[in-house]
Amino acid sequence: MITERLPAHTPDSAAESIPRAAAIIRSGGLVAFPTETVYGLGANAFDAPALARIFEAKGRPTFDPLIVHIADRDDLARLFSEVTLADPRVALLADLFWPGPLTLVGAARTEVPGLVRAGLETVGVRLPRHETARALIRAAQTPIAAPSANRFGRLSPTSAEHVLEHLDGRIDAVLLGESTDIGVESSVVALDGRWPARLLRHGGIPLEDLEHALADHGGIVAAAPTARPGTPLQAPGMTESHYAPVVPLVLVAADFPPDVSECALLAPDRATLTDLEGRAAAAGATVHARVALSEALDPVAAAAHLFERLHELEAVLTRRAAPTARIIAAPYPEGGLGSAIADRLRRAAATPQ
Repeated sequence: MITERLPAHTPDSAAESIPRAAAIIRSGGLVAFPTETVYGLGANAFDAPALARIFEAKGRPTFDPLIVHIADRDDLARLFSEVTLADPRVALLADLFWPGPLTLVGAARTEVPGLVRAGLETVGVRLPRHETARALIRAAQTPIAAPSANRFGRLSPTSAEHVLEHLDGRIDAVLLGESTDIGVESSVVALDGRWPARLLRHGGIPLEDLEHALADHGGIVAAAPTARPGTPLQAPGMTESHYAPVVPLVLVAADFPPDVSECALLAPDRATLTDLEGRAAAAGATVHARVALSEALDPVAAAAHLFERLHELEAVLTRRAAPTARIIAAPYPEGGLGSAIADRLRRAAATPQ
């Protein structure tokens, strides 16, 4: 398969590329496209054979559900059951955070294919704020199911180049838009009739903002659980090992690993990076690259660049270091958007099941 490159950096190029991408979606094809969180790999959310191609292209297990992206809130009626639509928290959270990096999970209409739902009775829905994403959904005239546009379990893509590293020749087209600005996936909140709401994944909307929004509506449980291997997931990103670079990542809170002789370093800020460099030097490790996610502790900047920096460190070690090299990362402080960053690093460092 030849993956079409469809420029969408400017209004003129998007005006030509989006109708072509929409036609591919309508015909059962796969198109990667930018959102404000990460690049998504899209297919018609009601086309079961096209959805199966997403799982094949990514190497994604079918127990991991897909998030459906819509361009207008009216499309919720095609996806959520009447019971979910009547939940006042749906309108409350949509008013506050849509368009934006929030996915709502609720009881699905029977028309929503089982592959989208991982066989469960619920579906996750998001209305992105990225204009290219919404223009594509409108032009395709259907909600678009879209996980991240990468091989399953690997680093999320925040640029078209990242998408092509993983999926060139495996999908029909990629919209060559700008890099993402939030840089981590959406927060996922389940509204299943039980109170309080449940946080299934930390993401672009901080937990504290959700707690404030739902304070008078039963609150929210900050769970973000890890599911048992092989069981249907209620939301993407709940496997213990996820978001991982090809080069193993090791989280280091104290002592530097004594068995690491070659590495790259990742730290939340410049001061922590300096400390990590000192520990690497004391251990006699060769450092091939080093990066701070922000100069001072800035979780917005850190989230925007997290996956981009991990891609860069992965590339350096793949080219220049021995197979035993590691990415050594300092943990990110919890709280606000930092909780999403900390979650991604923990899962990236976990041993695959």
